[in-house]
Amino acid sequence: MATVNKPKILHLLSQRPDSTGSGIYIQAMIREAAAAGYENYLVAGVAADFCEGPDCIEADKTGFVRFQQDELSFLLPGMSDVMPYESTRFCDLSFGDIKNYEAAFTHQLQKAVDHFQPNLIHSHHLWLVSSLTRRLYPDIPMVTTCHGSDLRQFQNCPHLQKRVLAGCRLINRVMALSKAQKEEIIRLYGLKPDKVVIVGAGYNDALFYPETKPAADPVQLVYAGKLSFAKGVPWFLRALQTISEPSWKLHLIGGGSGSEKEACLKLANGLNRKVQIHGALSQADLAAIVRQAHILVLPSFYEGLPLVLLEGLAGGCCIVATDLPGARELFDHTDTDLISLVKTPRLHRLDQPYEEDEAAFEKELQQALEKQIKVVVDHPQIDLSMVQPLLNAYTWKGVFQKVNEIYQAFLS
Repeated sequence: MATVNKPKILHLLSQRPDSTGSGIYIQAMIREAAAAGYENYLVAGVAADFCEGPDCIEADKTGFVRFQQDELSFLLPGMSDVMPYESTRFCDLSFGDIKNYEAAFTHQLQKAVDHFQPNLIHSHHLWLVSSLTRRLYPDIPMVTTCHGSDLRQFQNCPHLQKRVLAGCRLINRVMALSKAQKEEIIRLYGLKPDKVVIVGAGYNDALFYPETKPAADPVQLVYAGKLSFAKGVPWFLRALQTISEPSWKLHLIGGGSGSEKEACLKLANGLNRKVQIHGALSQADLAAIVRQAHILVLPSFYEGLPLVLLEGLAGGCCIVATDLPGARELFDHTDTDLISLVKTPRLHRLDQPYEEDEAAFEKELQQALEKQIKVVVDHPQIDLSMVQPLLNAYTWKGVFQKVNEIYQAFLS
């Protein structure tokens, strides 16, 4: 078969394309694919009042499944149980809800395929919509990026596993963020190792780069992510309560929902003027804060590849994070005092620490924070030369080179 001259890629995300790591990822893939000469079309799930699609793609090349209207009366389901916007949990959907969910995506997919006639489908998350798409279009080459949250849903919703496996096992190639994630995909989904390729995730080096830092008085800390328990936010905030000197200020960035968000905000407000609550920010606004911050903190209990750590490093920040497999894999060959990894506590239900381990976890977080605060008080401007090779390997351009190799394997 001859190589397709003007390949068309249908990009597919079951949730909002303007929020969370997978939204950032799919936008980066569309931008890089366009720069490489591909035509792109986006199908995504949004709320009924969603107005503008991402600026990486033309409005006439998007198709949105809108929730909170007609048969889809429930909130848009998120791949995490706590999203940066109001959402539904998959575990709370009835069989009828799932049927309507799949019918709505089927309708939008049929419109997209009939109109756009893609040569390849690139979906995100090894979950219901990817499985559905593979079953609907078995003859169109299809690749899927795993983000980690899909693996959690797979374990949290055993009643949906058969539905997910029916299509996901037939996907041509699965792209994993890390070696640890590849192993988990193979174990959970029963895929052959050669069907899963480690591609990783990237950061936007046009936004995240070092600038001259302000004096470390106070030391500027930043957390960027969901305000949820799974991200370790309450334990991080309680660890900060024990640190009075040197002076510090925390920029708390991110959205959330429900009681977990409220609990996080209550703790943050208890720290008074030491915490500035920003809410959800655009990538450009986040990057501007990171470039002026001294330390980036990620106390999360579960991540695929913690992209925000790369963004923080690239922006000239020291790092305090839990020693998740993705973080260890990132920094395994990086010998530097700029990074402090804290032992992740024992967990039950995937992302809840055992009560008896919480105090020790908070203490270790406190010690890691104090260590990095001391580093930046002495040297606010950090030397990135030791980590520059790592950063170069994880730009979106570098990641897309690996993705494009997979595209080309199925387009020729």
